[in-house]
Amino acid sequence: MSLGLTGGQRVVLAMVCAVTVSSIYGIQPVLETAGADLGLGEGTLGWLVAAGQIGYLVGLVLLVPLGDLFDRRRLITVHLLLTAAGAGVAAAAPTGGVAIAGLALAGLFAVVVQITVAYVAAVSPAGERGRNIGAVTSGVVIGILGVRVIAGTLGELADWRVVYLVIAALCAMLALAVRSTLTADIRRPRARYGQALSSLGRLIVGDRLFLSRGLVAFFLFASFGTLWSGLALPLGDAPWHLGTTEIGLFGLAGLTGALGAARAGRWADRGLTSSVTGWSLALLALSWLLIAQAGSSLWPLIVGVVVMDFAVQAVHVSSQHLLTTARPDRSSGVIGAYMAFYSLGSALGAITTTWAYSATGWWGASALGAAYAVLGLLVAVSTRRLAVLPQTRRPI
Repeated sequence: MSLGLTGGQRVVLAMVCAVTVSSIYGIQPVLETAGADLGLGEGTLGWLVAAGQIGYLVGLVLLVPLGDLFDRRRLITVHLLLTAAGAGVAAAAPTGGVAIAGLALAGLFAVVVQITVAYVAAVSPAGERGRNIGAVTSGVVIGILGVRVIAGTLGELADWRVVYLVIAALCAMLALAVRSTLTADIRRPRARYGQALSSLGRLIVGDRLFLSRGLVAFFLFASFGTLWSGLALPLGDAPWHLGTTEIGLFGLAGLTGALGAARAGRWADRGLTSSVTGWSLALLALSWLLIAQAGSSLWPLIVGVVVMDFAVQAVHVSSQHLLTTARPDRSSGVIGAYMAFYSLGSALGAITTTWAYSATGWWGASALGAAYAVLGLLVAVSTRRLAVLPQTRRPI
């Protein structure tokens, strides 16, 4: 199927990505307020953050392969409604346990993002695939970074529960929009669910292109996670002592860079995936020289954040274009497995940045983030020839 997408459909699908991914990250700016309201101690606050991530990782493995078997428009609609249900449970939760369950449910079905990307790849003509993927996946970055600003503001003006009430309402409205604006994606599946799951294992073990792009994503998002999981530490400390809302505003700088990378999809359509990946990862490593100065000056930090998010989005779009082009009949499963590397890399960055900061300060955390970027660059350079797609590939 290669019917293409209208501008309106691209906007709806980008909003699907933005809103659903915000259900995972929306708790971070209001974490302390939510924990106090739910009666959670400092030692258990981390479960509110981890719940959505754990649900998301499970969904990548168990739910995303369904996109290769069933009508993706229907799956997107159903997953949006179930994400809304999870967000609604979290918003109304009387206890921490119920809130954690709601966040996990929302995270589980937030993998609708990957099914959305697979839908876009399937309906796009070859010459427009990269452009459309780039436009739609820009919504992911908008969700991750934009929710930090919006949730922080809503948390201060109203209540942390309002954040998830808004997310639930938006998911429900988008489900109606998807149903009414998108064309059906009906096709005869070539495998059963069990076969789709087992093919993922063979993909990781036997497909060198996939493994190389997965490792690039792992180090790419470890570097990304190092910044966004740890940035509040130097900004909240001397000499800045910034509040939650002020720290969240730095997400706007990230949005500027990420949206600027939307053109990466057009570069991918022109066959420039390999070179875009290389120089973007080099930019990512260099951006840490600016970010490392957060303890003494904010302007270099702002520039570094713009450069970093541009580089991350450029590599991310290029990789998804490459993988969906190589495996058009398994695009949902391939994107889901690829995003598992993303999730693990983000978790690694989040865990190690606090350790590095406590041991050596922000300069040490920045060195760690730069090291992850360099490792990603080494993987990309050493597997550069794999990014040139052959005419045909054996089925998984």
